[in-house]
Amino acid sequence: MATTRIRVGLLPSTMFMAGTAPVPKVKDPQTGELATDRDTGETLFTMTVFLMEEGRAEQMKITVPQSGLPDGLQPGVPVRPVELFATPWARMFNGQLSDGVAYRASALELAAPMQAAAVSE
Repeated sequence: MATTRIRVGLLPSTMFMAGTAPVPKVKDPQTGELATDRDTGETLFTMTVFLMEEGRAEQMKITVPQSGLPDGLQPGVPVRPVELFATPWARMFNGQLSDGVAYRASALELAAPMQAAAVSE
């Protein structure tokens, strides 16, 4: 079955802030096996980020390969996802349908903090 990947388009004004430190993504909780990239075999990490756009903020979880995590990445740091894709998913678990959207980026870049702009009215 083909997976639908949707490239996420962002407004130039969209900002992201790291909400948590990255943690290794667990593929199998019973064995502790870590999730890896299908193509490279690289360990995948997940982290919570806050997307801020047009006066609203949303919490989202993004999966990133280990090589895409920059030094200095910590909660509160402005970041910019590189090649952000959304993948809708659904599954049955104990007779209940669960669904959502998984986000994946090839990397996160540290973004310069916004400069306080002097606003004259």
